Amino acid sequence: MPLQRVRFAEAVPEVFRASLQDIRREQEVPAEFPPEVTAAALTAAQNARLPELDRTDLEFVTIDPPDSMDLDQALHIERTGDGFTVYYAIADVAAFVQSGDPIDAEARRRGETLYAPDKRTPLHPPELSEGAASLLPDQVRPALLWTITVDATGEMTGVTCERALVKSRAKLNYAGVQKDLDAGTASESLQLLREVGKLREQRELERGGVNLPIPDQEIVTSNHGWGLEFRAPLPVEGWNAQISLLTGMAAAQLMTKGKIGILRTLPESHDDLRRKLGNTAKALGIVWADEATYAEFIHGLDPKVPAHAAMLAACTVLFRGAGYTAFDGTVPSSPQHAAMKAEYAHVTAPLRRLVDRWAGEICVALSAGVDVPAWVRESMDEIPKIMDDADRRAHAYERSIVSMVEAGLVADQVGAEFDGVITDVDDKENTRGIVALTKFAIEGRVTGAALPLGQQVRVKLVEADIAKRTVAFELVG
Repeated sequence: MPLQRVRFAEAVPEVFRASLQDIRREQEVPAEFPPEVTAAALTAAQNARLPELDRTDLEFVTIDPPDSMDLDQALHIERTGDGFTVYYAIADVAAFVQSGDPIDAEARRRGETLYAPDKRTPLHPPELSEGAASLLPDQVRPALLWTITVDATGEMTGVTCERALVKSRAKLNYAGVQKDLDAGTASESLQLLREVGKLREQRELERGGVNLPIPDQEIVTSNHGWGLEFRAPLPVEGWNAQISLLTGMAAAQLMTKGKIGILRTLPESHDDLRRKLGNTAKALGIVWADEATYAEFIHGLDPKVPAHAAMLAACTVLFRGAGYTAFDGTVPSSPQHAAMKAEYAHVTAPLRRLVDRWAGEICVALSAGVDVPAWVRESMDEIPKIMDDADRRAHAYERSIVSMVEAGLVADQVGAEFDGVITDVDDKENTRGIVALTKFAIEGRVTGAALPLGQQVRVKLVEADIAKRTVAFELVG
């Protein structure tokens, strides 16, 4: 199964360090920022373009992993009548970066932040992404302030997006917020996050949307060798994600109404994908009823169960083929993100994803009823190409890391036999395919006479090379 953003519970073992360096060299992952970019970031940090609107009265907080410093989003929720008002502040990168400046040029070259177990390769210099532009606690920051009204059922009823000064009151983490919610000591805003989050999850299920609660996946060592452990996401992580999704849908609504924007789109999945995921479910011992849809099946998975966690990781394939669609004057004929069953746009992570800066500028203009800035209109057609290339590079980087780790998990077991299920067979040569092991949450290449698609098999591990990042099996019998 594909592992997403592999983490090590302790320091990265020496056996993987050289391979990680090889991967970065092969994938041409950027190293340090050029001196002129760092210098421009230092200057920009002292010369932000600040808005007139002051909303530092709103008691925002950020909720992120404990070690995060690139804080894109801050949240505050109030009850309004029988509904809610969601205030969502998003870091205003355009307050520091101008089109064509050295920071912008380097960001266009990078496209997005890249993640590896031993380091993060940021989109923007840390002087901005972890400093002046980050929504750090007790600091007044320029932001794009989303004000979204939601009714008692969780449906969005109104949206505005405007520039404002904000101040986060606290840098919170998921475990701490969940603990406070469970103990009944959380603030009213965080209690409303739970309420609104649950309502939005229900709306998602009803429309047939999919939001994968991908577990954290850690490689741990013991006296028995390598092992893979899953940490199920906390409920608050899902509720927090629902606020980001709500904002992305609100952005898409502004864009489609204004007939200009950059949407995140995804075509409907095909029958072959359902078949492959069905075979993976079978390998993991999970029943997928014939009448159950993707959404119903995924919503029924429990990420606290290891087999279900592995299945959720495998289901990330549902999002392959997603892209960006820019339009100006005519709404695309297929504007929907098929997995979400809704129109959607990326606007909530501008410190880590290039497209969000353009999308945010479009929404601010549309919300105010003014012209979209010329620099946005002139360059927006380039952004899908930049982001598609960045996504491709990010996926290749992560796939290489996953392959390295999978090889490490079974490197000392070459010659051993395992139970598994054939999840895919080459269309042109039925002696080559993919096997998913029942014991480990990994897949590998397999060869054998007339591989039986979807069937339980016995395979022998014939190769597991960390340096080459390869795992291969042969059919037994």
